[in-house]
Amino acid sequence: QVQLVESGGGLVQAGGSLRLSCAASGRTFSMYAMGWFRQAPGKEREFLGRILLTGGSIDYADSVKGRFTISRDNVKNTLYLQMNSLKPEDTAVYYCAAGYRNTWLRGEYDFWGQGTQVTVSS
Repeated sequence: QVQLVESGGGLVQAGGSLRLSCAASGRTFSMYAMGWFRQAPGKEREFLGRILLTGGSIDYADSVKGRFTISRDNVKNTLYLQMNSLKPEDTAVYYCAAGYRNTWLRGEYDFWGQGTQVTVSS
């Protein structure tokens, strides 16, 4: 019902910035929350932040507070992740996800994008 496509990843030097996009299509009106995650090679998937699509409440993981910002464009049905002051340890595949209300309340998401690679060089 919902398709998510991430874009905007690439190679950036430490201290630089990138803005990732997550284009959503399908029945996006039924989604309650969308979030950003990342996964580095050999590591567990890490939660970065999420936005509740009803009132726009945003929460971030402590590891990225002050550096990463989530925003959305309702007209374009696109979620963004603005990443500033990037560090080599930010290197990972970044994913966006969307979930119905009941799914999110269980701590899960229903739909995932394919991911976009972010590489931060030192």
